Amino acid sequence: MVNSLINAAAISPAALISVPMLLCFFALMVGVGFACRRHATSVDGFVLGGRSVGPWLTAFAFGTSYFSAVIFVGYAGQFGWNFGLASTWIGLGNAFIGSLLAWIVLGKRTRLMTQHLGSKTMPDFFERRYDSKRLKTAASFIVFVFLIPYTASLYNGLSSLFNNVFSVPYWLIVVAMAVLTGIYVIFGGYMATAVNDFIQGIIMLGGIVVVIASVLQQNGGLAAAVEALRLHPQAGEEYASTFGPNPIFLFFVVMLTSLGTWGLPQMVGKFYSIKDEGAIKKGTVISTVFAVVVAGGCYFLGGFGKLYFDKMVESGFVSDKGVLFDKVIPTMLGELAPVVVALVVVLVLAASMSTLSSLVLTSASTLTLDVVQPKLAKKKTVTEKQSVGIMRLFIVFFIVLSAIIAILKDSIWSNSVFIAQMMGVSWGALAGAFLAPFLYGLCWKKTTKAAVAVSFIFGTGLEIVQLCISVGWLSVKDVPVLGFVFTNSLYSGVFAMVGGLVLVPIVSLLTQKTLPEDIEGKFACYKAKQ
Repeated sequence: MVNSLINAAAISPAALISVPMLLCFFALMVGVGFACRRHATSVDGFVLGGRSVGPWLTAFAFGTSYFSAVIFVGYAGQFGWNFGLASTWIGLGNAFIGSLLAWIVLGKRTRLMTQHLGSKTMPDFFERRYDSKRLKTAASFIVFVFLIPYTASLYNGLSSLFNNVFSVPYWLIVVAMAVLTGIYVIFGGYMATAVNDFIQGIIMLGGIVVVIASVLQQNGGLAAAVEALRLHPQAGEEYASTFGPNPIFLFFVVMLTSLGTWGLPQMVGKFYSIKDEGAIKKGTVISTVFAVVVAGGCYFLGGFGKLYFDKMVESGFVSDKGVLFDKVIPTMLGELAPVVVALVVVLVLAASMSTLSSLVLTSASTLTLDVVQPKLAKKKTVTEKQSVGIMRLFIVFFIVLSAIIAILKDSIWSNSVFIAQMMGVSWGALAGAFLAPFLYGLCWKKTTKAAVAVSFIFGTGLEIVQLCISVGWLSVKDVPVLGFVFTNSLYSGVFAMVGGLVLVPIVSLLTQKTLPEDIEGKFACYKAKQ
């Protein structure tokens, strides 16, 4: 790949600057992986960093797992194009609902109860909290099915930007990212992921500030850019207004992308590893500030997308068939200084690798600890070393599988909507299934096994129907009562989450016979002195 990049550099100033920056970035990531090997010798160390990770590392790990290249390139371009500057509300919602409120409500309780119960993964939490191996198995299956396409989607944000800078095949970019991420996660486990997330987070913070400043300067400054958007024939007054042209749809986007993090296993898992209550308080502030800058900045930047309408048309990215939203941000960056474009290349790669590492570690640990290890334990004793070895094998499996899906989608399946829609519903299915059982499990003693099962079925079932409608296997007319819900995957995702929050307490009150045993013992952790 290095030779390909150097060849590309001969014709691209941005590529010429990017090559040494990328080589240094790659070397640093791999070096951290090897340096953190001593923390990855036990299961607890490999999966949770020994539950002793500080506030800065945890906060940045939370933020970088939250915001990937999908947000910077895909969502910022799409929602900025559709909502204008009002899309900034999505980033602020991510900061104050998805980060600040999540840390306040879930942070301390998650750490205390998961440590008290001895759970290392979300499915493991469901088993120990609700005394049900079936719930653990079901949760593991949901994680496995829906995290794979979600993981594959991370590569999508790279293609448009890298193709603008380097003359290298997309598959080569995917392979390089997969291999490098795999190396440092396999060797260093969670601690290597957390340290690299911190480094990648610094790059993301600096990069987004520089990019916003450069784009605004290109358009005459903030006031001039806003005025140009207001007067643009393809935008207008409402695209520069507070709530944009479609406030209702904007609200659904904010809710899905913000509240959804509360139920994602790779997100709440960060609270398992933080070392103490003081670290949680500091982490809350750090994570929120990070989200305001990165998420708020990305969507604010995307809000100026329609200023580049003519360039999008000239490039063939806007046609009668629609708008190629993944091309909006790359088009905006097309005329910036080469050093800024090079920084964006590293930014996007850092955002993708940080989220990828979190997802594959979550997937591998869940499958190993919640499915494979219990099966093996029936026949023989499984040592810590063997468990860590199995997790490393599954990390390779998940990375290879997600990379293959991403490559096939770009080539063989490029015209198929199935994979694309599957990626869209993954977030809604995971959050819809897990948010309510996890939240009520931490906060309400009367939550029952039956209610958890109903939430699993409702959340995943709703998104499977959404997927079938999206790919044309079903019609909205086939579900007339809920037709509005399936108008868009964002609507169904929010409905899945809110529906779970309503169903769990109702079903729990009706099924108290399935209440787990020793509830007082499970909640005793909140009364103990910290």
